[in-house]
Amino acid sequence: MNEAITQLEPTAVWTHFEALNAVPRPSKKEERVIAFMKAFGEDLGLETIVDSIGNVIIRKPATAGMEDRVGVILQGHLDMVHQKNSDTEFDFESQGIESYIDDDGWVKAKGTTLGADNGMGVASIMALLSATDVEHGPIEGLFTIDEETGMTGAFKLQSGILNGKILLNTDTEDEGELCIGCAGGVDTNIELKYSETPAPAGTPLKISVKGLRGGHSGCEIHLGRGNANKIMNRLIWETQQDFSLRIGSIDGGSLRNAIPRESFATIVVDSDKADDFKKRVVELVAIIQSELVRTEPDLTVLIEPTTAPTAVMDSARQTQLVQAIYAAPCGVIRMSDEMAGLVETSTSLARVKVDSGSAVVQFLTRSSVQTARDDLSNMIEATFCLAGANVEHSGGYPGWKPNADSEILARMETIYEGLFGKKPEVNAVHAGLECGIIGSVYPGLDMISFGPTIKNPHSPDEKCEIASVAKYWQFLLATLKQIPKS
Repeated sequence: MNEAITQLEPTAVWTHFEALNAVPRPSKKEERVIAFMKAFGEDLGLETIVDSIGNVIIRKPATAGMEDRVGVILQGHLDMVHQKNSDTEFDFESQGIESYIDDDGWVKAKGTTLGADNGMGVASIMALLSATDVEHGPIEGLFTIDEETGMTGAFKLQSGILNGKILLNTDTEDEGELCIGCAGGVDTNIELKYSETPAPAGTPLKISVKGLRGGHSGCEIHLGRGNANKIMNRLIWETQQDFSLRIGSIDGGSLRNAIPRESFATIVVDSDKADDFKKRVVELVAIIQSELVRTEPDLTVLIEPTTAPTAVMDSARQTQLVQAIYAAPCGVIRMSDEMAGLVETSTSLARVKVDSGSAVVQFLTRSSVQTARDDLSNMIEATFCLAGANVEHSGGYPGWKPNADSEILARMETIYEGLFGKKPEVNAVHAGLECGIIGSVYPGLDMISFGPTIKNPHSPDEKCEIASVAKYWQFLLATLKQIPKS
């Protein structure tokens, strides 16, 4: 635990954040953090429930004089995205996050994701549950599991287990914003089987695409950042015929919901053309760097000698795969007609893995319009079916339709303006929040999502603004104090 971070204001929130970050909590492996939260609630003497899927619910009675207020559900997810720089040695399943205070007013982690998404929200709920000097009506902390890789906890949440009528989700990443809607999403999983053939005589090389910013494939897809998988495929497309390039393996991207920052390929090219190949790649990289000069100033492509692969992808399948990846849509497809500046529909080529006779490709498609989401995922399916691949869609989740007439929205807008002298921004996000799923299980919930400022989530550049946490905490306390009577 970094003691300097626990001294930041509000100390209760930062102390709980550091305690949480000491617990390994990868998606789908949340046993330790579930036990941690269960012990936390029980040690406080509060009613603590672990449901059949692993969600943790902790109930705290109202403080004196607030018993007549509407019950509030404070919700966050326990798991975090695990991303690290390729030169960082770190075991997410056994080590706690190594956070530090940067000179520019942010908290960051050493070479890994920070876990502020959604650890900062979870920590704020923990601070409320353990507080003895905060006025509030009846509250329930709802800590869901596996949000990042399927929203399993929200999908498996049982009806009838929650009592509150207002839900405050803590998973929005810009202080001063109140989120009232989100996109739905669906995974597209593709497998193209191929025959392995003996590696031809030639020069084996390793291509490394590195230095990209990556980030959240929903919240940051509109920023025009480079996709390592698309860049790698472009290099192969442009050179495979002239240099008899054969693919031994590709490993690009790592997580379904992160813009891929890196891609690595082992290839073989004609020995007498190896130098010309390197020159051609340098030329192509210069072109791509010029295209992305504003968004990806650190883009780097390395070409290095490597051990020859034992086998390569058969040439027919290689051509089909490279063509399909080249043709497949990626990035922002349509902006919203309803809300200025909001992405309506997008898709991200999250993963490309070629090895041992199987090419696996994964997309995450998002949209606030379900029919548009399905149309785009069908477009991707059709592209890869033409290449002879098997395509499956999974993990579909609904969006959250905005309610501009929300009573808690109107109240929170007034509270925020009273505290900070300006109106909060009300918007929807092009990311998956659990509100849509929870709202389908508990229809009629009045829901808002908000939180402190977190930049570059889902990447090792993730950081949380210290000053924004204090404002978020102040706003949260004021909101709970002014919850309407039931």
